[in-house]
Amino acid sequence: MLTTLRRLRHHNAWIFGTMLFSACVSLLASFVLSIDAIRLAQDPATALSCNINAVVSCGTVALSWQASLFGFPNAFLGLVAEPVVITVAVASLGGVRFPAWFMTAAQVVYTLGVVFAYWLFHQSMFVIGAMCPWCLLVTLSTTLVFFTLTHVNIRDHNLNLPPRVQRAADNMIAADLDAIAVTIWLLILALAVVAKYGSTLFT
Repeated sequence: MLTTLRRLRHHNAWIFGTMLFSACVSLLASFVLSIDAIRLAQDPATALSCNINAVVSCGTVALSWQASLFGFPNAFLGLVAEPVVITVAVASLGGVRFPAWFMTAAQVVYTLGVVFAYWLFHQSMFVIGAMCPWCLLVTLSTTLVFFTLTHVNIRDHNLNLPPRVQRAADNMIAADLDAIAVTIWLLILALAVVAKYGSTLFT
């Protein structure tokens, strides 16, 4: 049973299916955040449905300067980027094999996106002092897309890694260490949020 599950995890249907689902979740969250940003631009006093308390407050995060780092709501970036990921995932599920240069470029761009997502997470945690549930969903989904994209690029030797590094990376995904790593990482993030805010998350 375990062997079957491990084999399934390396199959395109699982990998690109996970990527597709995660990108769709991120697109949905970006859409909701974009609507909220427009509502707040029209009336900063608007009460959003996810303004639950002083800690869990989309409005607090959305009204911060970090939420519009490039002069427009950050969520608009998700509306542009995630449809590209969805297209790649759907095409790959249909049997399309993208050239190595395209997948390498996608890896670079999405890595920058993940770095930006975690910068925003850090800002929410330690500077703004409030958490946005939709933003956390974007962080989760972009993390999953990043790991699935990395898995594919390592498996298909798209990244032009040195032979020794490529062998080590191949062994890593063959042993499912990437899946273990992302699971541990997400648990650490969840524990960090609970450790910082504790019961105030729910009051």
